Amino acid sequence: MAVWYDGGKTEAFRMKLQDKLIPYLEYCTYRKELDKKTVKAYRIDLKQYFSIVCCGEPDKEKIEEYITGLHKKYKQKTVKRKIASVKAFYNYLEEEELIAQNPFHKIKAKFKETTILPRIIPREEIEQLLNYMYACLGDASVVGYKYRLRDVAVVETFFATGARVYEISNIREESVNLNSGLIRIMGKGGKERYVQISNDSVLMILRKYYEENKSEIKKSGFFFINNRGNRYTEQSIRLMLKKYTGQAGIERNITPHMFRHSFATYLIEEGVDVSCVQQILGHSSIKTTQIYIHIAARKQAEILREMHPRNNMSIVGAA
Repeated sequence: MAVWYDGGKTEAFRMKLQDKLIPYLEYCTYRKELDKKTVKAYRIDLKQYFSIVCCGEPDKEKIEEYITGLHKKYKQKTVKRKIASVKAFYNYLEEEELIAQNPFHKIKAKFKETTILPRIIPREEIEQLLNYMYACLGDASVVGYKYRLRDVAVVETFFATGARVYEISNIREESVNLNSGLIRIMGKGGKERYVQISNDSVLMILRKYYEENKSEIKKSGFFFINNRGNRYTEQSIRLMLKKYTGQAGIERNITPHMFRHSFATYLIEEGVDVSCVQQILGHSSIKTTQIYIHIAARKQAEILREMHPRNNMSIVGAA
């Protein structure tokens, strides 16, 4: 069980545990530099834990009941995240010498997760979408042109970099070098990485977009801006993509993150080393990147099954 050094009673324990939530979240934000979404998830998970477990000092049995309750209510991935949130909190308390022992040290929580392969966009549908969006540029009014130009630039950047939607939304003007094609991206936990755009057509559309919107971009500080000159938000980007996908006649529900999955999968299919893809995507663990190998292998099996020259050979005596 978690033992406080001052040996406080149950009520004191509960109050002290919850009182440490704000300092812990501040530690996550400013010391560990975790992103806002992660800190928000920690806050939600820990408040839920406090409401369920902390009716007294949480012993092993009480924590086991909490974990069982999570399994009954949520999917494995969510359960794993919630337990990780609580474990991380207790690790912090232990490191700060606020408790003598982390109660989760004696808790075994193993997971047998079903591997769900990421959804990718077929190459022909990416081509169909981009062709439609470029065609829209020719039909745009003088006012509408600059915004359609922005939308094309955003989608091209998705497929050119494999960046997450919030990373694209938060790209700063000074982070984009339109001469070299190098873009600085701030990923999870404030981790910085650089991605090179080498396709001339993509660079051309980015330069056109910038020239059309230069004054507004400089004023806002963000590279991709909305119609009011503010940051082009994640939700606005999702809605934009949904609109163009429907107008292009694509039935598939294409999301921004599917461009990231497609980017990684197609690079691996082309023979790019998985560690290189890991670096471009900004994955902290190569295990996260390796899931794209499974997709590429499935595609490879399909190609060999349909196109291997042995299929067209007539071998006497063979089955």
